[in-house]
Amino acid sequence: MAGDPILITTNIRRYRAFYYCNSVAFVASLLVIVLVQTERLIKHHVLEAAMILDLFGLIGAYAAGSCRDVSSSIYVMALAGAALIYVVIHIVFFTLELDHKDKKADEQEDELLEKRRKRLLLFTILAATITYQAGLTPPGGFLLQDDTLGHHAGDPILLHNYPVRYHAFFYCNSVSFMLSIALIILLVNPNLYRPAIRSNALSVCTAVGLFCLMGAYAAGSTQHRKTSIYIFVLVAVVLLVAAGLLLVFLLKRKLSNAVVAQPREQNEEERKKEAEEKNEDEEEAKKHARRKYLMLLGILVASVAYQAGLEPPGGAWQNNDNGHEAGNPVMHDNRRPRYLAFFYSNSISFVASIVVIIMLLPQWLPKKKEGEWEKWSLRVMNWMIRLDLFALLVAYAAGSNRGLKTSLYVVALIFAVLGYFAIHTVLSELCSV
Repeated sequence: MAGDPILITTNIRRYRAFYYCNSVAFVASLLVIVLVQTERLIKHHVLEAAMILDLFGLIGAYAAGSCRDVSSSIYVMALAGAALIYVVIHIVFFTLELDHKDKKADEQEDELLEKRRKRLLLFTILAATITYQAGLTPPGGFLLQDDTLGHHAGDPILLHNYPVRYHAFFYCNSVSFMLSIALIILLVNPNLYRPAIRSNALSVCTAVGLFCLMGAYAAGSTQHRKTSIYIFVLVAVVLLVAAGLLLVFLLKRKLSNAVVAQPREQNEEERKKEAEEKNEDEEEAKKHARRKYLMLLGILVASVAYQAGLEPPGGAWQNNDNGHEAGNPVMHDNRRPRYLAFFYSNSISFVASIVVIIMLLPQWLPKKKEGEWEKWSLRVMNWMIRLDLFALLVAYAAGSNRGLKTSLYVVALIFAVLGYFAIHTVLSELCSV
């Protein structure tokens, strides 16, 4: 009957496995949200056990619903085990060195670990959310009925038209999903995430997850090899832009210091000591707050851009009639300039957000130079977020409608909002005076 899931007819066992695993994960997550309000349960491991059950249910649902054969489901579930095994081996190899260094750990180091843990959790939540949805609804959609070539209803269209591209998308997306789930499992337990973060095992997993996310986007958002290469070129261009902005800020800082260097030489050391004692905690709190909201903005834009790139506006062709290939975007054939404007703006937005997340996650420089690096890198990331959001606006204007007049209305709305803020700012200053 119309409205029934196709998978329940073609493979009822797989559908039941997906349905019950997904339901267990959903119910367990709701119970965790309710039970976390009770302080007594927070002190025990009841919520941790429920969360782990939740994540394993999510793994089972993904393995059952993202593919149609048993071997692929086994491979997907093995990815999560491989990620956990790698982290354990990495920790074991660095245990002796860490134990020797960690005996002198103080409260500041514990606070730093907690902040890095929160940033890693934000990334894993992003990756798990978007890759789970993308794995269950791959780009190009599904066949709605059996055809004469032996393809079955419910199979991904991209699998039959571009099998190499589909497998590249599927495994990149699956690796990113399983890595994020494995990271969440590790980050729940303090006894596991502390040595894992100190040994950079989680940083390695995070980097692999981000690169797999970009690989899945490059493979699933387009059907042409040349366009996929352009996406990786965009990554290099955005990194060069970020490096150029950082260089400009550093040159400006050197010039400003050279102008006022002489009067500051006498009491420079004393002033530095006093400033560090008074403002160290405040500056650290401000940096953490800026990193947090930049991470949230990067996660927001990356999630919407990833989904929009894999499911472009206008949908995809469902068959090969009239010279169209099933799985290709409809807008690409009907309104090619508009589709290209949407695609490249959306890709720039996605790549810029991933670059911001990459810059926010690790600790690259030693503590002596870390303060200056954070100060100037945060300024660079502010500009990257602005580029990110501007590209998202262009993608929305190009993809949300089909007429030039409506796109101009969207642009006019942007200027109207900016004008309102400018007028409001001027009036507030005049009133204060």
